[in-house]
Amino acid sequence: MKSSYLPLIGLILISSSAFADVIPKHVGECVQTRISEIGSRLQGDPDSGIFVAYENGLGGVSYDVVPEVLNSRLGDNIILCLTSIPTDCPPGDDRGKEYSAVNLRTKQGWVLGDSQHMCGGA
Repeated sequence: MKSSYLPLIGLILISSSAFADVIPKHVGECVQTRISEIGSRLQGDPDSGIFVAYENGLGGVSYDVVPEVLNSRLGDNIILCLTSIPTDCPPGDDRGKEYSAVNLRTKQGWVLGDSQHMCGGA
């Protein structure tokens, strides 16, 4: 992964005084939020991948351990952008969105899905 995703900040940025409650709904939309939790994909198994939660209620997960996430701290300000939405999903299955994030403290970025599986998957 690239060490910096700062060019993504040039996309549509939703500004709000209560930014922790805002969620990007359209590809290319970005919001500012904070990291509220960092952990492993499977509790107690640090080699199982990574999980990160944001104050706006979104989260990211990967089977890989992502060093850029591990370099982050709780409370770090994040620019979070919706980068893709899956299509042709079964009704009610909205898994599989991807979000790019840039940590404003470390200037490092990552791209994670909101679920371990795409819509229609396991």
